[in-house]
Amino acid sequence: MDASKFTIGVLASGRGTNLQAIINAIETGVVTAQIGVVISDKKDAKALERAKEHNLPTFSVDPKIYPDRAAYDASIVRVLTEHQVQLVICAGYMRLVTHPILEAFQNQIINIHPSLLPAFPGLHAQRQALAYGAKISGCTIHFVDAEVDHGPIISQVSVPILEGDTEESLTNRILIEEHRLLPRVIQSYVEGKLSVEGRKVFQNGTP
Repeated sequence: MDASKFTIGVLASGRGTNLQAIINAIETGVVTAQIGVVISDKKDAKALERAKEHNLPTFSVDPKIYPDRAAYDASIVRVLTEHQVQLVICAGYMRLVTHPILEAFQNQIINIHPSLLPAFPGLHAQRQALAYGAKISGCTIHFVDAEVDHGPIISQVSVPILEGDTEESLTNRILIEEHRLLPRVIQSYVEGKLSVEGRKVFQNGTP
């Protein structure tokens, strides 16, 4: 790792497609940072395989071996700190981030969610949108707080729900926008362009 570069830590539980989008953006110079470590709560997560393919440090521990969620998250903080992480990205991370991480990285944790929050928080957001009969969905990037999909919103992109859409087809179209939006938001953070006042996030002084 280059000690002079801005360092990102990525938390992921699944396929790691957003991790791949970050890797691609770094390799093409869209994001002027480096990934210090990729952490997963699942030892067989595809995200870890993607990280290893790019020679990135990885860390995976079963949360069940810890007495509680706070103890597990304290171990995550130790790893992030050891790798000198300055921004934590929750990219398909399926666990609620608790006090140890929130305290250590206040306004330094962002999450990407496949809906236009505050609509359809939590699991299966695309399924929720279809079941509700919504006409527009999308993705949201927000700072993380102690509640699920609740923190101050940084950026959003809308995706129309088409007649005949399935959960899979809607998910795939939203993912395309996630992969475009996430690197842009990361770069804004790296460049110091984001600031938070209450629930409002400002970019260069503009909400």
